[in-house]
Amino acid sequence: MADRKQMHIGLFVFPHGHLLGSWRHPDAPRRAAFDFQHFRRVAQAAEAARLDMVFLSDTVAERENQSITPQATSFEPTTLLAALATVTQKIGLVATMSSSFNEPYNVARRFASLDLISKGRIGWNLVTTSYQPEALNFNRDAHYAHADRYRRAHEFAEVVNGLWQSWDDEAFLFDQQAGRFFDPGKVRRLDHVGEHFSVRGPLNVGPSPQGRPVIVQAGSSEAGKELAAATAELVFTVQSDIDEARAFYRDLKGRMARYGRHPDELKILPGVSPFLGATSAEARARYDSLLELIPVPQALAMLSDQLGGFDLSPFDPAQPLPPIPPSNAGQTRRENILRMARDGNLSLRETAVRHAVTAGHLQVVGTPSQTADTLQHWFETEACDGFNFKPPVLPVDADAFYQGVIPELQRRGLFRREYEGSTLRSHLGLAVPRTSINASQEFSR
Repeated sequence: MADRKQMHIGLFVFPHGHLLGSWRHPDAPRRAAFDFQHFRRVAQAAEAARLDMVFLSDTVAERENQSITPQATSFEPTTLLAALATVTQKIGLVATMSSSFNEPYNVARRFASLDLISKGRIGWNLVTTSYQPEALNFNRDAHYAHADRYRRAHEFAEVVNGLWQSWDDEAFLFDQQAGRFFDPGKVRRLDHVGEHFSVRGPLNVGPSPQGRPVIVQAGSSEAGKELAAATAELVFTVQSDIDEARAFYRDLKGRMARYGRHPDELKILPGVSPFLGATSAEARARYDSLLELIPVPQALAMLSDQLGGFDLSPFDPAQPLPPIPPSNAGQTRRENILRMARDGNLSLRETAVRHAVTAGHLQVVGTPSQTADTLQHWFETEACDGFNFKPPVLPVDADAFYQGVIPELQRRGLFRREYEGSTLRSHLGLAVPRTSINASQEFSR
């Protein structure tokens, strides 16, 4: 049993939970979005449950059409990770930073610094972003086109990875007698000149105990899958149908060979929101009660946002979802919404509310044992390598998961009882990348 393959589970943190109306629940802390101590307790509880990581997403613009929800405000995630690194010991810490509105050197330096602060527990979620108001905050009248932002992201990841390889593993000598802090022959300049970036290097931050941060990606479009196959070590994905999840899993891992990579170098974690109860009836009652917290106008606004800003206000909410034109927004989320509405024969209102429950991710309504059955089935039939856990209401649903589902998975030999290492790479079973400097690439002043 000890040698049995085990799943990876991360906690995806929204301050109050992932249900759109979670902040209205009586168990939701009133000012969680502004309270570091809330995030500290959440991260420490996830670590006590031996989860692989805590994940923080990010949007660099206010979601105006959700202005009465907590999504209007959030901590800058890398700042929050720095603080969380000081109050946790082993759990991985992952944050989002966009390739569309940053420079590779800044991102490489920030995450390398976080990796040192945390002693090797950091991951960078590389996103291109698709929300138009973000562009308006960064000196642009319009967002990059979908294809353009993915070309930029490929080069961005290439530069960041190159900068993270600036220092050979044996570069730092600390030779006090000879006065040699490091060996210049074991440091290299990047000297990258490409379509979007020109970066000299080297990075002025050395490697961490895990070598470099883990690269995470979340796009599931064709361009997103190619980016992930080339660069990612962990992928968060939106899947609610097991057959589609298996097809995505085979497709993405099957693309890696042409980039010289082995499928085991990439872990795929779809999101899951469990609605738990001591009995099936109790779980269903909880699910139904939580639906009542979702304000329909905000659910419709959220749906409009996910559909690229398409205005839904002229349409009757009792009628089916109207034809939705293509947009420059995220393509995978759009297709998932259209499929959900079509397959479920849902009205516009029903589509909006259903989407607001889990944003298209897998939802499981049942007892801890039934929930473990579903997770086990997905995991053992190669629909995933584990899950990105999205509690509907935080912290109450996270606590219920830790107290009910995690012990059940542990009894089945499907999840760790203790951490075997202290870095994010060790939790995920990823090798530590080794850096060896070629003599022709030596750094010279």
